[in-house]
Amino acid sequence: MVVERRPHLMLEAPTAGDGERRCRREELLAWCREYRDKGKIWRGSPPRLPPLPDGALVLELGCGNGKTLAAMLGRTWRVAAVDVSPRALRLGRDLAVGISCQGPPVRSGASPRRDPPALRPEFIAADAVQLPFKASSFDAVFAFHVLGHLRDGDRREAAREAARVLKAGGRLFFLEFGVEDMRAGLGEEVEALTFRRGEGIITHYFSEGEVLVLFDLLMPTSIRTERWPAGIRGRDLLRSEVGAEFIKV
Repeated sequence: MVVERRPHLMLEAPTAGDGERRCRREELLAWCREYRDKGKIWRGSPPRLPPLPDGALVLELGCGNGKTLAAMLGRTWRVAAVDVSPRALRLGRDLAVGISCQGPPVRSGASPRRDPPALRPEFIAADAVQLPFKASSFDAVFAFHVLGHLRDGDRREAAREAARVLKAGGRLFFLEFGVEDMRAGLGEEVEALTFRRGEGIITHYFSEGEVLVLFDLLMPTSIRTERWPAGIRGRDLLRSEVGAEFIKV
């Protein structure tokens, strides 16, 4: 992995009259407040991850407090985990150190496993819309629930950046909430199908067609919408996620 000294937009001060930049700053600061006040925002079981070769160089966009990273730590991948929130990076680093110290369990009388050792990830404060990596650096990019928290122009820029840093033959894995999700429509609509809720976080809800257009620099190999019921306060509501895989040709 080669890191370039490229300025990112993490907390760039807005210029007078630049409403779009001001909104973006406020939304990024909302994430910093969320991690400061709540700590581990993302809980539950880590997602299933696809197989990649040992030693694959992997980029995780928006690692947060390490929900997806927890699954990566069992693989022999070289992982670069990026996030705009310093607090999130600290939580992810603590998680990685804790899992590394535990090591795999060994049964009494059993021989120690001889699996290749997992590599500790590198944590980098960076913005998905301007990544500090050279072109064609990574074998895979994971974009799980990160582009959905960006506005339209930033989503398109982040998609271009993800394609730029992928090697030829590299794969991108995408996961975000779908337009049918029970939370779509809740809060203030700041852009089409993008809603801001009380804490200041924005969330965009995707259709499959939109995802294909967003990553038009890559070739899609699969796309799907998963739906499942969620019982909340006696009501049956629908959760929905769009997942896709792309390859750089």
